[in-house]
Amino acid sequence: MSMLAADPAVLRIGNCSGFYGDRLSAMREMLDGGQLDVLTGDYLAELTMLILGRDRMKDPSLGYAKTFVKQIEDCLGLALERKVRIVANAGGLNPAGLAERLRKVAADLGLDAKIAHVEGDDLLPRAGELGFGTPLAANAYLGAWGIAECLNAGADIVVTGRVTDASVIVGPAAAHFGWSRTDYDQLAGAVVAGHVIECGTQATGGNYAFFTELADLGRPGFPIAEIRADGSSVITKHSGTGGAVTVDTVEAQLMYEIQGARYAGPDVTARLDTIQLGADGQDRVLISGVTGEAPPPQLKVSLNTLGGFRNEMAFILTGLDIEAKAELAQRQLESWLPTRPAELTWTLARLDRPDAETEEQASAVLRCVVRDQDPNKVGRAFANVAVELALASYPGCSFTAPPGNGSPYGVFTAGFVDAAQVTHTAVLPEGTRVEIAPAADTAELAELAVPAAPQPLPAGETRRVPLGTIALARSGDKGGNANVGVWVRTDEQWRWLVHTLTVERIKELLPETAALTVTRHVLPNLRALNFVIEGLLGQGVAYQARFDPQAKGLGEWLRSRHIDIPVELLS
Repeated sequence: MSMLAADPAVLRIGNCSGFYGDRLSAMREMLDGGQLDVLTGDYLAELTMLILGRDRMKDPSLGYAKTFVKQIEDCLGLALERKVRIVANAGGLNPAGLAERLRKVAADLGLDAKIAHVEGDDLLPRAGELGFGTPLAANAYLGAWGIAECLNAGADIVVTGRVTDASVIVGPAAAHFGWSRTDYDQLAGAVVAGHVIECGTQATGGNYAFFTELADLGRPGFPIAEIRADGSSVITKHSGTGGAVTVDTVEAQLMYEIQGARYAGPDVTARLDTIQLGADGQDRVLISGVTGEAPPPQLKVSLNTLGGFRNEMAFILTGLDIEAKAELAQRQLESWLPTRPAELTWTLARLDRPDAETEEQASAVLRCVVRDQDPNKVGRAFANVAVELALASYPGCSFTAPPGNGSPYGVFTAGFVDAAQVTHTAVLPEGTRVEIAPAADTAELAELAVPAAPQPLPAGETRRVPLGTIALARSGDKGGNANVGVWVRTDEQWRWLVHTLTVERIKELLPETAALTVTRHVLPNLRALNFVIEGLLGQGVAYQARFDPQAKGLGEWLRSRHIDIPVELLS
């Protein structure tokens, strides 16, 4: 047990990064903005591992988030002065290299900082024997106990490689409160708090469906979780910062990138169906009631490979006969290509409108995307042929960008490995290496029974309006799958939503999903439904299977679709 806060009953953990490329000044803003005990950052989206893998191919000393180094150069003195521990997964594919770089930063600044790191997630040297082929990067999602070990040893900074997003929050909480490996309810509560704050300002109004209700969204403040010994927490932010913390902004982040009601991690499986949310004052939301279960016996593995090479050309089609113009361009390009790439996909976006007052409003966009293992087949051999159509195709033929060479694209897949096959190691500030044992008690992950639904509303007058008139939504990506969570604010609205928004209705409202497998998960405590749409994103964000490759706008598209809603719910 390590007392990380002056108040033994509450640990204030802030976040300063939701992704690699987030607000560079956020670390200083959080340290300057008010009292904190721990400051965390999440830098490792699925796409980031591919970016870092390519960095490491060019320079083996890299493979970590370079922006984090800049933040520490700026803020290390302030953090030490205020006794704020820093925990981040910025180590990426090279946590040891980042720790060494940070020691040099501290020495150059004349500061005495105890720096530790967590390693063992990198499975690349054993990828073949584990059945993962030859990926560019293969990383197991580690848990929180290596972080806790480093903090218990007095580390001022702990950097990790691939850990679960919530682990950078769970580790400090477990160290401070002295939780055991089987304190599942407490650990699950911290996981939920971590899930809320790990994406930064998405918990304080960013990407929020009812954003017009927020008074100040100019520059949202980053979130803080005040975690208590029983695992409950209050989500808040520094006073005087923009954005807002409300029950709905917190729920919006809870619905982000989840699957079913069981939220599995390496240390605990959190039961999302047990979460209770309640207002606790201005910009304060209480999370309580979370129960936890033993984690599954296997760890998830992030596998990133180079899938080949990709290129695209986008034709502008203006005015009349849009469909005929698109058919002509497609027929010409495909017949003129010297060799056909392995994949060739056309998409026509009908952004045009009749009798338009501007040329842009009169135009549609026809995109042709090609992929192949051979960069020559998708390079100028493709793009130059498209340009050759300029004077020989439909009237008004033009392009959104000049021709270019193809670029490599990545493919993300998820694998699984027995936890006992992963060496989870805490490397303490003085260099001592401590092996972290896998969870002794585990339970296979299983779907929960569908909870009983409330009585449907009696039949009555309806009005056809956008679903988003009463419903909020948040969507995101998990590899090639997308999730969209939908929730409402009142019990009466919930009685309507749970009976209306079925899988079949989702496929009607979102025709792109009609041929895909869609699974619905019901979360009555949150008045929420979560839909997992398999394969919508192809082989992951780097594959760019659709124009919104991370499904960020999927929920807003759903909210914009018109549906018959009882008039009594619209008031």
